[in-house]
Amino acid sequence: MTILSSQEAYQKSLQGGLLVDVRTKPEYEAMHARGAEHLPLDSLTIEKASELRRKVFEDEQILLLCKSGKRASRAASIFSKAGHPDVCVVEGGTDQWVQANLPHLRGPKMMSLERQVRIAAGVLVAVGAALTYWVNPAFTIVPAFVGCGLVFAGLTDWCGMGLLLAKMPWNR
Repeated sequence: MTILSSQEAYQKSLQGGLLVDVRTKPEYEAMHARGAEHLPLDSLTIEKASELRRKVFEDEQILLLCKSGKRASRAASIFSKAGHPDVCVVEGGTDQWVQANLPHLRGPKMMSLERQVRIAAGVLVAVGAALTYWVNPAFTIVPAFVGCGLVFAGLTDWCGMGLLLAKMPWNR
């Protein structure tokens, strides 16, 4: 796996490299690099990576793009397992791509997955607190569970609630 700046990735894409955006559908539709194919990480399998590998020529590189680079790195490991030898991750993702003023398309503004997680966590904590106060003190388990999940997500950079929300119909 090679890490490229957005400028380097753009040059490679002009030379025949295949840009692949692994973010969720709402993120992709809200803004994406011009010419990028959409292949969400949550639906990326070794089989799909192998299928995409067969579509590109031997000398073409696959340039993986996400919001900041973390999901693209996970996708790179899947492509490696599928036998693709030359996978590149675009450092800084689409945030850096836009900052570098590289060609991109904007669609209708969508609610980001990160924002959905914050809203869902807040609702669960508020409902859990209300149930604790008005129904039964045992409901303190709800806000405690959400709090532990947020701490775990912060420490490991893996968010179960985010993965669950990404599978919801409005994010498809």
